[in-house]
Parts: sequence; structure tokens; C-alpha cells
Amino acid sequence: MGKFIVNGGNKLSGEVSVFGAKNSVLPILASTVISGNKSTILNIPDLRDVEIMEKILTSLGCSVERIDKIIWVDSKPINQIKIPEELVREMRSSIILMGAMLARCGEVIVSYPGGCEIGPRPIDLHLKALKELGAEIEESHGFLHCKTNGLKGCDIQLDYPSVGATENTILAAVTAEGTTIIRNAAREPEIIDLQYYLNKAGAKVSGAGTSVVTIEGVKNLHDVTHNIIPDRIVAGTYMAAAAITEGEVIIKNVIIDHLQAIIAKLKEAGALIYYDNNSIKVVGPKKINSIEMLQTLPYPGFPTDMQAQMMALLSIASGTSIITETIFENRFKHAEELARMGAKIKTFGKVAVIKGVKELTGAKTTAKDLRGGAALVLAGLVAKGTTEVENIYHIERGYENLHLSLQDIGADIKKID
Repeated sequence: MGKFIVNGGNKLSGEVSVFGAKNSVLPILASTVISGNKSTILNIPDLRDVEIMEKILTSLGCSVERIDKIIWVDSKPINQIKIPEELVREMRSSIILMGAMLARCGEVIVSYPGGCEIGPRPIDLHLKALKELGAEIEESHGFLHCKTNGLKGCDIQLDYPSVGATENTILAAVTAEGTTIIRNAAREPEIIDLQYYLNKAGAKVSGAGTSVVTIEGVKNLHDVTHNIIPDRIVAGTYMAAAAITEGEVIIKNVIIDHLQAIIAKLKEAGALIYYDNNSIKVVGPKKINSIEMLQTLPYPGFPTDMQAQMMALLSIASGTSIITETIFENRFKHAEELARMGAKIKTFGKVAVIKGVKELTGAKTTAKDLRGGAALVLAGLVAKGTTEVENIYHIERGYENLHLSLQDIGADIKKID
């Protein structure tokens, strides 16, 4: 499983670069199956989730080659419609292959997805949208068998601005007959990146980044080369690491617009933040301010994927902070692990009350999910003594060599396999 050993007390300083966004590369890799052509994807992060998506594409018959940060996918030789159950259960994002495979093959068999256990994440919205486009879906024995005689564009009103449902619908609609309009669409930057990729390949998608996305169906897509946007959550994690350690860190290769909600809350906590076109400098405060209310919301609100890291930061703030988690029901598992380190946190359903303490102390902890694991590493950076973070395979699903990047800016952290 592997673990991180963190010796706290070092102020971080220096420069660190951000790699491609996990939540962008996965739907784009899924979308490569639509065209039956060749895709060259640049700025690929070295993550477990990306490896799983590569294996899924290979299992379907695609030719997949990877060298360093570049992946080449030739989806012409696809010869399977069933996605291996063991791979789907490892990664929730695999569900967006439903839309892409329906567009390409008119049929797909997939099991219910896995991923981090952070509460119910029903795929009802995905299924409802695909049915409206003309898919027939049978559910039995934990599997979904989706097929269509031809998808047709329509108006789709999402009950909630789900990122995955928005992406799945876009992928299914790219080659559907007629025009599809998605209302109450998710507005995340990763959806804009998906639109860029698809349009480079010849699709006609517009409105990504707004609540109304329009897809005019086209018959064919062509070869494409695309560069993945930087990961805003990884950038936010490094920003929080600088703040929690009283550090001074420059984070390079970022898109400032994507970080505004995180910037606002870190400033509220007392951090000084400076930025230009594609880099941001964070200077941590000597005294971290409590935050009266932090509420996670769909983009452009504060991201749920940064909630755990902010909880670690606020655990040593002066005063009491309140976090409300509105996206996922079971995303406070890291609270009990932070408590092992001396944090005073009480959770009540979707609300966490954090009473800041003067210092955290090192302890043996376990990463229960991806972002919660990152939060434990941040806490370890500032804790007195040594912190062990076990089950780091969760962390490696979303952070490329986190320990090495932190070492480069002065952290005392090592990985033990």
C-alpha cells in the first residue's frame, strides 16, 4: 500500500510546477474512442487513475502508447463493448465512457463505478440524459447494458449541475443526429478543456463554462493534438501547504481564473498572495485566521476537492471555523484522522466545526480518500514530530509524486513502499 513519513516544522520555500489536471485528462481520454482516429494528448500527469483509463482503453481494443507526458491513442481498432469490471470499480470517472461508447459503437456494458468512498454519487442523472438522447438501458446484477439504434439531439435539463453527467451527455451528443442543448450544465474548467479538445477534432460544442451547453451533431471527427490544462486542485494543495507552514512558495503553470475561490479563502485565513499570468506566490501568515464560514459549492464556488486541505489549515487557526460540505455526504473522514494529531473537530452531518489548536502532533494516520490523504500530509508538514500517512494509493490517484514535489520546496517527507 505504501506510506508517507513526514517530519514537521520546516517552512516551505521555492518553486513548484503543476501538472495536467486529472479531472480533465480522464474525460478527454474517454472521448478518444468516439472518433476512430488518432489523438495525441500532452501534459499527461503520472497518476494511478490515468493508468487505469489507459488499461480500459487497451481492453476495448485501442492502441495506446505513452512516453513521459504524452499519450497517443488510436481508437480505430476498438473490438469490445464490455468495460472490465475490476477497472471500473477502481475509478469512478470510467462511467463517462458510456456516452463515448454509445456514440462510437451504439452499445456498451459497464458495471457501477467505484472510486473514493465519499458518499453516494448516484449516476441517475447520467442515465436519464442518455435515455433522453435515445439510449435503452437495462440494469441487472450490478451491470448497465446500454444500447441505441441512433442517438438524437434533444433539450436536456439536468436536475443538478453534475460534472460527470454534463461530460457524459456531451460525449454522447457529439455525433448524435441534430442539436443537443444541456441546461443547468456544470461550469467547471475541465468541461471547457473537453470542449477545446472535441472542437479541435471537428466537433461543434459551444457554451462550456456556462450553464447552457449546445452540441451540434457531426458525422465524423479527425486526428487531434491537445494540451491538458493544469490541475487547479493540485495548485490549491500547494498553496495551502505554503500557508500552513508559514512558507513562501511560487506555484508555476497555473490558470489564475481557476483558483479565485481558493485565493479568496486563503487570503481570509491571512495568507499573502501575488500572481501574474501563469504563476502564483503564496506567503503563509504567522497567525492563521479562523474562517467564519466556508461552504463547498459547484464551480465557481469553493471546490469540494479543497475542503479537506482547508480543514487541515484551519485546525491550527486562531479561533473557530465552520465548514459546510454541500457536494458529498461523507467527506469528513479526514476529521477523525486529524483528531489523532490533536485537532479539535466536531462534525454534524454536513457541517464541521473546527476549534483551532496551538499545535498538532505527529501520529499514525490513514488516508481514507484522495483529498483527505493530502490533508493529512499538510497537517504532517506543520505537526510537531513525525506523522505517518498510510494507504497513500488514494493520494497517488490524484497527485504525481507529491513527496518529491514537497521535498523540492523544503519538506521533510519520504515515501516507503
